[in-house]
Amino acid sequence: MTRKTVTRADLAEAVYGTVGLSRTESAELVERVLDMITDALVEGENVKLSSFGSFQVRSKNERIGRNPKTGEEVPILPRQVLVFKPSNVLKSRINKSMIAPVK
Repeated sequence: MTRKTVTRADLAEAVYGTVGLSRTESAELVERVLDMITDALVEGENVKLSSFGSFQVRSKNERIGRNPKTGEEVPILPRQVLVFKPSNVLKSRINKSMIAPVK
């Protein structure tokens, strides 16, 4: 089973094939949607895509980590991380695809 990464070009091509916009317009549309999602996350907003999932930025406090090679304790600086929580619809589709044979 070969795994494929879905790229921006793949998304633009899907929009082109489905909606009927030109390839340039389709690529611009994909870029605008991704920019909107990015801008909202940078501003600290949550992004919810119905039947897909939600993206959220969470803050992590400073903590002490350990270098696995040396065992030395190292402080891990506070940071923000992006968290994705899939919707139940997406989880169901993924789990059904594991049961049914892939075509």
